[in-house]
Amino acid sequence: METLLFTVALLALAVVLLGVKIFFVKGGKFPNTHIHANPEMKKRGITCARDEKFYE
Repeated sequence: METLLFTVALLALAVVLLGVKIFFVKGGKFPNTHIHANPEMKKRGITCARDEKFYE
């Protein structure tokens, strides 16, 4: 039981630390990591398979 409580507490701490910017910063949001938002990918002409331009 002690191990289970320790594990749950550790996971809760990890979630809070990963979400500090989202939870505690006004206007905080998850970073956009999608391919279409990456300027380096755009420069190289790499698009997402879901991108509408890909199917034209």
